[in-house]
Amino acid sequence: MTQQVRNPKVDGFMRKAKQWKAEFELLREIVLDCGLTEDIKWMHPCYMYEDKNVVLIHGFKEYCALLFHKGVLLKDKHGILIQQTENVQAARQIRFKNAQEIVDLELTIRAYIYEAIEAEKAGLEVEYKKPAEFAVSEEFQAKLEEVPALKSAFEALTPGRQRAYLLHFSEPKQSKTRTARVEKYMPRILEGKGLND
Repeated sequence: MTQQVRNPKVDGFMRKAKQWKAEFELLREIVLDCGLTEDIKWMHPCYMYEDKNVVLIHGFKEYCALLFHKGVLLKDKHGILIQQTENVQAARQIRFKNAQEIVDLELTIRAYIYEAIEAEKAGLEVEYKKPAEFAVSEEFQAKLEEVPALKSAFEALTPGRQRAYLLHFSEPKQSKTRTARVEKYMPRILEGKGLND
């Protein structure tokens, strides 16, 4: 058992939790016992190995989850890792509907956490799809050709920001909605900002 250093910000998160409180506490104990450092990131308890994000605890309406930031690199011998959406490239979740499921899977959860820590120690990285591999909506492509400054500003964004915009612009089924999204976010792109900055 390792020394567990509790972060007061996570204590506050746990006190405020209305749903999944017991499940969050169980997951926290397991993760801390694996020797990770805790903090709050993206408004949820996040656990790191040498400042590298390893797992995040979060809750949804139907389940709570332990999200592995580089879960795609894990072997998943038990077939329990879930890709949250088709656009999520690296992260994978183990989902729980009650505290008993966490208790029953504790040894497996620990094994997955240790495997994730070993991946960080080894310096393993996820190979992300390049922004060029994502579809560019006709509406956004037209704007890129029409406004050279937009094309330059978009190409100067980080690959992650580019991906977020490409997915956001191509998501709607109707052309007028895609056009409205492009028009709405053009100023942000020109300012060098991401979709969620």
